[in-house]
Amino acid sequence: MKSRSFCFFLILFEVFLSAAWGWMGSNGSRHTGSLSQEESRSFEVTRRKVLYGQDGLHASCEKKYCGRGSICAVNKETDKPECRCIDDCKPSYMPVCGSDGKFYENHCELHRASCLQRKKIYIIHSKDCFFKGDTCTMADYGQLKSVLLDLQSHPQRQQNHPPEDRIQKRFLVEDLFNHLDINGDGHLSSSELAQLMKKEDLEDDFLDCTPEDLLRFDDYNNDGYLTLQELYTAFLPPVIRVYPETQAQEPGISASLKCHAEGIPNPKISWLKNGIGIMPQLSKQLMLLANGSELHINSVRYEDTGAYTCIAKNEVGVDEDISSLFIEDSARKTLANILWREEGLSVGNMFYVFSDDGVTIIQPTDCEIQRHIKPNEKVFTTYAEICPRVEGEAVQSCLWASAVNVRDKYIYVTQPKWNRIMILDIQTQKVIQSLDIDPLPVKLHYDKSHDQLWVLSWGDMKKSHPALQVMPEASTGENQHIIRTHLDGMDDFFIPPTNLIINHIRFGFIFNKSKAAVHKIDLETVAHIKTISFKNYSCLPQAMAYTHLGGYFFVQCKRNTSIPITRQLIIDSVTDSVIGLNSDTSGTPHISPDGRYLVSADEHNGRIRVQAITVQGEIKLIYDLQTSMHISDLTFQSSFTEGNQYYIYATSHLQTDVLFVELSTGKMDILKNLKDPIKSKDWPWSSYNRIIQNSGLFGQYLITPAKDSLFIINGRQNTLRCEVSGIKRGNTVVWVGDV
Repeated sequence: MKSRSFCFFLILFEVFLSAAWGWMGSNGSRHTGSLSQEESRSFEVTRRKVLYGQDGLHASCEKKYCGRGSICAVNKETDKPECRCIDDCKPSYMPVCGSDGKFYENHCELHRASCLQRKKIYIIHSKDCFFKGDTCTMADYGQLKSVLLDLQSHPQRQQNHPPEDRIQKRFLVEDLFNHLDINGDGHLSSSELAQLMKKEDLEDDFLDCTPEDLLRFDDYNNDGYLTLQELYTAFLPPVIRVYPETQAQEPGISASLKCHAEGIPNPKISWLKNGIGIMPQLSKQLMLLANGSELHINSVRYEDTGAYTCIAKNEVGVDEDISSLFIEDSARKTLANILWREEGLSVGNMFYVFSDDGVTIIQPTDCEIQRHIKPNEKVFTTYAEICPRVEGEAVQSCLWASAVNVRDKYIYVTQPKWNRIMILDIQTQKVIQSLDIDPLPVKLHYDKSHDQLWVLSWGDMKKSHPALQVMPEASTGENQHIIRTHLDGMDDFFIPPTNLIINHIRFGFIFNKSKAAVHKIDLETVAHIKTISFKNYSCLPQAMAYTHLGGYFFVQCKRNTSIPITRQLIIDSVTDSVIGLNSDTSGTPHISPDGRYLVSADEHNGRIRVQAITVQGEIKLIYDLQTSMHISDLTFQSSFTEGNQYYIYATSHLQTDVLFVELSTGKMDILKNLKDPIKSKDWPWSSYNRIIQNSGLFGQYLITPAKDSLFIINGRQNTLRCEVSGIKRGNTVVWVGDV
């Protein structure tokens, strides 16, 4: 019912919006994306004037209704009212697709065309027509923005802001905006952007993109205009996070404040204390590590109490955040720590491991088991056992497949044996609800953009009845329900992850590994958008990855008898067209958290290929590594010595070793003898029979399960931290915490 109501609301809203565009196009008023109360009243008055024949209109128009795209007027010869198509629409860019397969810049243009052609044209939600004949790719668009900024750095236009001053380059975007804003109203229209091409005579410089594409890609509120803030966003200014936001320490203890910044190009980091610049070279106890991304204080004193501001700058903009440090005796009793516990963070910064023996919560710093939830413990609301005893089995045990962390509030985990999902409350560390679901739920994904949980069920072990279900408002955690989608015929799905820069994802993909295509879906409406065919490449999709640099999707093709290697295809995310093969790259694609590296791991031949992706969308081979590893899973760990750098950690299907590689250089080493992995036959839910899980953006620990134990790795030192024994088949792991 909730889903139907939502769809009905969208339909009503679109009808209203369509009507608004028709009327507003006829009277020349400007649409600004939303109507204030005063504007709304004005709009209604205008509408009534048209209907009731005021403002010089003949009274006979009072009872004459004209459809959208037309207006009532009196024929001077017959003195009778008649409907005439409106002359023109206000130039605004709110693209819609018509049922005639054509693209229209806004609702008004569609309804006007319907009137002129004397045939019904209605809005459809398929976006196929949006980019028909469009050759502007994300890579070309990146180069367009570079050319635009280079244009602004011309000496004649930059007399006040010398281009050699990197700090002053932030003004390039402002100058670009002012240069384009011909009428000086603070908004860039499509006509103003179009004039740049004629004025500068730069058609060849922009490849297949034009300045008008700025509206298509970066008009975030869809009002048909670009503001200065939207132009800043278009050029990706830095985004920053600090950890911890607040901490309290006793005198003599060391303290670290960490800062992570992302931006294009990579930002530089600096620190202030209480508004004054920090100069580590003048202090023996202060150190800046990893290009300034960590501020370390060896032995804190009372005078170290303060607000430490991390500032990230690049050519485009600036961002900052504050980490507060309190130095007091008995720090555990300070206000900062009291608040920390009350907010539930005291149960954070831990690994939650789901194994045969229930749920084990592990604090990695001291390798301590904080809590053990046994199979016979009760669900908080129903008092049913967490893992019910199965008749004929001597030992009461659990079986888990997939788990996700929802905003550090809840953990959702699937139980394929019992066809249900369990919800664990992180603050109370109790299982609070179980939800029945389609048989054999095997995969979960949390979509932060829409607060939705996506669930894939196989139906049976032969995957003969796959189903995809969605849980809305997953972060509420109470009285949850599941909506079954009409998307079928799939055996896997891919939803791109979010990061600091890209925090909204609109589209996902579903695919069947026996069909040469992927199906694009709208995550908000859960509607099928289009099918992207791979028949020309004989590619059966097996896995996908995405980078916002270049806007590329990488598709791993399944190995088959005719094609003995697992090739990769590249899809442009704007046109949804297949660009071609990713040279001779094979294996499962993995994208680094900053989007700058593609790591492809071929489990069959042990090859790991690393490619760099530039801001302009170029894909360049960095190095190939030939290993003896049959890669099972791979993750990324932030470097503690170099800013904006990562390590690769990889496990094996068969071997006991864990591989780690310095991503930028290819320097490789191995952690040996971490015991045998879980056998593939004992883990049928995915190809990752030995996972490896990191501890978030600022964490230094990783965890990987063996057959009967867990190993915790210190990512700062690239060494084994400890082994936690007695954990059988603990291959479902979730990290909880801010770090």
